[in-house]
Parts: sequence; C-alpha cells; structure tokens
Amino acid sequence: MRPQAARTCEICEKAQSRYKCPSCLAPYCSLSCFKKHKETPCAKPSSNEEKPAAAPLKEVPVERPVHVEEASQVVQKTQLEALASSSEVCEALKDESLQKLIRDIDSSSDPLLELDKAMGVEAFRVFTDKVLSHISS
Repeated sequence: MRPQAARTCEICEKAQSRYKCPSCLAPYCSLSCFKKHKETPCAKPSSNEEKPAAAPLKEVPVERPVHVEEASQVVQKTQLEALASSSEVCEALKDESLQKLIRDIDSSSDPLLELDKAMGVEAFRVFTDKVLSHISS
C-alpha cells in the first residue's frame, strides 16, 4: 500500500479533505462543505473537455477505475444526498475504528478481501445496515 497524499478541501480551503465528491471527485472535508459544494451542479471531469475559464476545477487523481457489473447497483445522486444528510450515518462515521476500516478498504490493492474482513467486525456491519437502509428508502 502506498500512502495517500494529503489534500486540502476545495470548498473551505482550510481543512484536510477526507472525502471526494461522487460526481466530480472534488475533495472536501465535511458534510457542511459537501452541502455547500452541491449548491452548484457538478459532473465527472473529462480529460477531453475544456474546463470553464471562470471556475477551473483542480484535478483529483483516481487511484483505480470502478467497474460495475449491473447498473442497478450504482448508488444514485439522491441516495448519496440522503446518506450525506443522515445524522445517524454521520454520527457513525465519527468512530475512528470505523474510519480506519473504510480507509483500509479504499486504499487496498484487494478491496473485496478487505471488505470481507470488515464484515467480520460488528461495528462495520451495523454501519453498512444503516447505509443500506438509507439508500433503499
């Protein structure tokens, strides 16, 4: 595993970012910055598109492509917004051991193996149940 470079939140430009916008991959640090970012529509950056001169986007490297076998398994924007606004999910994410599990999965060269390991941890199973209940609503 290689260590991830620290990035600054593109919204407040103060705190270290811990998350990426699912649409445009812009780094942000908190729910409030995510909500502020979502006040303006965004989209996934394309290397062939010209970036608007008024508001150039910073490039955020993606470490690996995401492959989805079934389009129905992709989380929709409204579902992500429901997660971002869920106090229950946000409260669960304050748990440092849960944060570490999620970072381990995200940075792993074999994320499915790490996910299987994490499912053996009660706190992670409870968290995934909360997430699933919010996105299936």
